[in-house]
Amino acid sequence: MSDDPTQATTPPDPQARVLGGRYELGELIGRGGMADVHVGHDLRLGRSVAIKVLRTDLARDSSFLARFRREAQSAAGLSHPAIVGVFDSGEQSVTESGGATVQVPYIVMELVEGRTLRELLNEHRTLEPDEAARITASVLSALEYAHERGLVHRDIKPANVMVTEAGAVKVMDFGIARAIADTAATMTQTQAVMGTARYLSPEQAQGLDVDGRSDLYSVGCLLYELLVGRTPFQGDPVSLVYQHLGEAPKAPSTHAARLPQALDAISLHALEKKPEDRYQDAGEFRSDLNAARADEPVSSAAQATFARVLGTGAGAAAAGGAAAVATQAVPVASSSGAGAPAYQEEPTGIFPATGADDGYERTDELPVRERRHPGAALLLGALATVALAGVAWVLFQVLGPNGDQGPEMLVVPSTVGSTEAEARTTLTSAGFTVDEDVRQRNSDAEPGTVIEQDPPGGELARGASVTLTVSSGPEARTIPRLQGLEEQAARDLLEREGFTNVRGDAEETDDPDWEEGQVVSSDPGEGQEIAPDEEIVLTVSSGQVEVPDLVGRDQNAAVLLLDGRTLQWEVETRRTTEADPGTVLEQSVEAGDLVDQGTTIELVVAAEPVQTQTEVITETQTITPTPTEPDPTTPDPTETPTEEPTSPEPTSPEPTEPGPPDDPPSDEPPTEDPTDS
Repeated sequence: MSDDPTQATTPPDPQARVLGGRYELGELIGRGGMADVHVGHDLRLGRSVAIKVLRTDLARDSSFLARFRREAQSAAGLSHPAIVGVFDSGEQSVTESGGATVQVPYIVMELVEGRTLRELLNEHRTLEPDEAARITASVLSALEYAHERGLVHRDIKPANVMVTEAGAVKVMDFGIARAIADTAATMTQTQAVMGTARYLSPEQAQGLDVDGRSDLYSVGCLLYELLVGRTPFQGDPVSLVYQHLGEAPKAPSTHAARLPQALDAISLHALEKKPEDRYQDAGEFRSDLNAARADEPVSSAAQATFARVLGTGAGAAAAGGAAAVATQAVPVASSSGAGAPAYQEEPTGIFPATGADDGYERTDELPVRERRHPGAALLLGALATVALAGVAWVLFQVLGPNGDQGPEMLVVPSTVGSTEAEARTTLTSAGFTVDEDVRQRNSDAEPGTVIEQDPPGGELARGASVTLTVSSGPEARTIPRLQGLEEQAARDLLEREGFTNVRGDAEETDDPDWEEGQVVSSDPGEGQEIAPDEEIVLTVSSGQVEVPDLVGRDQNAAVLLLDGRTLQWEVETRRTTEADPGTVLEQSVEAGDLVDQGTTIELVVAAEPVQTQTEVITETQTITPTPTEPDPTTPDPTETPTEEPTSPEPTSPEPTEPGPPDDPPSDEPPTEDPTDS
């Protein structure tokens, strides 16, 4: 521990120390359910940091260790202005009072000067509507970034959102975050609902698989509390779960007068019970908040939810019965007698009066909910029966005649301190597999030495995977962002950063997102800490793309595909009845061929055929013999048709007034048949 008098505020802990030989622990600034947060000082870079240390009494619990490590891994992969940055993580040996040594993990984070939303709400109770919308939009910006990278926070609440003195918003505590793809990691895996009951989404409360829309429900609860000073539902944790599952929230303006209708609509839409009925992504939610701040219309979906909830509320009020009206008649009359509140300017029947609503909220919530939901006891009994049946089925499967004994569990040996090759040999010999993706981190240990393994011990099923973290040496450097740079510029940047071993020949890939010669990725990747002399391989764009198969697609879809691959197009139409109008019939370059970016692909697209109107004209033609001198000999009948069409002038018919052209031929028979002469 440092003897610096400025550290006098450090708790008198005999274990106060420099963590990892680099981070000096300072005063305690926060305490959570599983960790303490201290002010720290990075001795190497000379900057102030926040250090989150797992409580010593939980360091032997594998579930808390896994959760703590998951927080470090989740947050370390996120770099966003609205997310608290994670700089480093590690473990420190701590000697307990009984003399036992335990490895306590810690996370080194960005030190944020500010207060949490919980502290602001405790002081001010509510925030101005515009400020509440601004803060919520910033939280959604952070979640949009996390969701795009496949991560769900799962514990959004005021205590996990900080606001700096300058007004910037920082989301923190990814302790129970999970990857969206990890569908088996439900909120009830540890036999308890994880998260905070007041902000749980219905799918979290049921232990179902969650995605980004679950976070949006929690943000809806957060916005609701910022606007009115209370969450949509109140009560003990058990009753809160039932309310999240089956009770419709009231509009925020029923608790705070003069709130914009747009914020009512946004809040109610975010709190829809079914994920498919609420906002589908954080960007959509944020757009509505920005529209509300600019006094512009919000999305039609939010407006439809608002109208439906109001209609349902009106219908429920009408069906509530005379008894409910009678019980509220006296309080309403007394409040109106004292002077009508400002909120009574709202249209009658949309929201109850402020006085009546406040009187309702002051009653004990649990009896009110029981009166409102007389079937709650029946539902509880049904759930208990289902739970007992499930337990009985599991016991039968495990202990019955056909029970599965489960996978063979093996003790995980610790390989910390050995070389990577030795660690792999030890773990594979013990019956485990080792991840090929080995993490590297700056450490005072010799390069190539294992400084951390996950899991560090305990038991795992035979064949399970173990991840190693290997020291890259004290001189290790972090690979900077290279993506998008020209190849030579990337090489120059790596050289300036002190890397001395960049492979001369870069690998090429066909990537339409980057122009020819631009860096697409590197191996090791951005943010990895490696020794300066470790080989780095650059992958650059070849400038070519594969032509997609467009024949049979709609013209608009084909054009979008070409545009996404940085290809140009020209369209030629062909009238045909063989395909629907707008369908691509031909493409000038075969599908699958590689062409340069910007190449023009000619498309032949079907167009509607020309519609013509057929007019049927019936014409009467009278055939008469040519008025020539009669030949005493019998004429050859085969000569008559050949001479008739070659006659320069048709012979006039015998009648002086010929009939109309459409007279049937039977009305004017030939006067003489040449074949009978």
